[in-house]
Amino acid sequence: MSNNPPASQADIDAKFLHADVPLCKTVSHLQWVSHLIGLFNKPGMRVLEIGSREVTGKSNVRERFANAHYVGFDLYAGRNVDVVGDAHKLASYFEGEKFDLIYSSAVLEHFAMPWLVATQIARLLKVGGMTFHETHFSYSSHERPWHFFQFSDMALRTLFSKALGFECIEAGMSNPIVARFSLLADPYLQNRSVTGLYCHTEYLGRKVRDVEDFRWEDVDLADVVGQTTYPEVAAPGRAEKPPER
Repeated sequence: MSNNPPASQADIDAKFLHADVPLCKTVSHLQWVSHLIGLFNKPGMRVLEIGSREVTGKSNVRERFANAHYVGFDLYAGRNVDVVGDAHKLASYFEGEKFDLIYSSAVLEHFAMPWLVATQIARLLKVGGMTFHETHFSYSSHERPWHFFQFSDMALRTLFSKALGFECIEAGMSNPIVARFSLLADPYLQNRSVTGLYCHTEYLGRKVRDVEDFRWEDVDLADVVGQTTYPEVAAPGRAEKPPER
């Protein structure tokens, strides 16, 4: 009989984490709102929320940004929306205006072309201003047909990279998920554990310079990825199909 104490559920769940995936601290899922309020709820600050319409419940961010100038932007009219428009053309709705903070929550996955939205945000943000985005890395399909992408922390670093004039303050994951392949999967995968899954991805960055006439097709890969060497060893838990016999 083993003398080792039984593993707790937390110990078991910890085995599903990946050491190379950073967990957000400052702007994690339950902390990002308070962090942004503390930085930008001040007189003279201009705050733009993309995807501000109340969809899953009442929003109180307008009240929490009471000392700043808060603007809610959404594709559809509704509660907590000041400006209706397409985020892929965001800057066209605010000619001559600049913002100190532009942010979104659970919205990036619903943009058909998020790289275009990133360039629009860069145009509207003041140098020294910040952008924050929380989206999903692993989550249920939802709000179809307007559910296009899932994002890793590296994906958000790529969208808001130094090539577009940003420096990353924090990027990482929140809310780990424990999962397995179902009995409806291919036989060789059934009941296999899936590790390295996280519900939320967060990014907080600062605009450090203006980039004139930015075009994604002109960007050097090293300026958005930072390194171009593909890992030689597959990540733990990666489920690969066995070789054909």
